[in-house]
Amino acid sequence: MSNDHAHVQEFFTARAADWDAKFPDDGPAYAAAVTEMGLREGDRVLDAGCGTGRALPPLRAAVGASGVVLGADLTPAMLEAAVRAGRDRDGQLLLADVSALPLRTASLDAVFGAGLIAHLPNPAENLRELARVVRPGGALALFHPIGRAALAARQGRQITPDDLRAEANLRPLLAGSGWDMTSYVDEDTHFLALAVHHG
Repeated sequence: MSNDHAHVQEFFTARAADWDAKFPDDGPAYAAAVTEMGLREGDRVLDAGCGTGRALPPLRAAVGASGVVLGADLTPAMLEAAVRAGRDRDGQLLLADVSALPLRTASLDAVFGAGLIAHLPNPAENLRELARVVRPGGALALFHPIGRAALAARQGRQITPDDLRAEANLRPLLAGSGWDMTSYVDEDTHFLALAVHHG
């Protein structure tokens, strides 16, 4: 395991037990972001870096009983918290690294990633791996339940020009990784960038 992976695991292992209690009001923002993806009954979707699985219930509601919902995370403690919360009923949980997913090429219709991009060790390469598992024309949603400025304030830092989530940085990063950005919203209440896999 690389140092980047070890750091991510250490960071989230220490926070897994009280993660949901720390952010109790995020549910509606997750549901709204999933709605924006335009998923259909029967679709196959991955929550990449699913954490405690907060996106799994709205993803399941969007794709219905005939759809497939997967949640992949690198940190066992986060997946254990998802099970304790009962979210494993809404999707199959995988202990997996989003940089090397145990999924067939073009096997999914969409990927949802909440708070994911800031924790990717090699963003361009990792986004290419997400493109690999999504069919051409499939969707990617990069989401955060608060916007960039609000998140920076919460963390006691300033937004910097090299922030990956800035539209000027994210659009070319996605384009070079197999995705075309179709929508970008960065408000205090949420961040959501939608993209389509251009195949």
